[in-house]
Amino acid sequence: MTTEKYLIEIYGPLITLDQLAVLLHRSRHGLRLTLRGNSALAQSLRPARRKMGRRVLFRAEVVAQVIDGQLPT
Repeated sequence: MTTEKYLIEIYGPLITLDQLAVLLHRSRHGLRLTLRGNSALAQSLRPARRKMGRRVLFRAEVVAQVIDGQLPT
């Protein structure tokens, strides 16, 4: 089973900020600070970010690529 299929099976096609924090073993606040910065992780997760109203969601497909080390350019 690929990472993408696993994430979609567990979380669905969109991952919340809280779920992503648990997945990356970070606190929610720590992840928010990381994403506001200009780190490699922030740059690689930026294409996955989607806003639905006030909620921030991340596409599981891109998160899987980041976890697998295939950072999108």
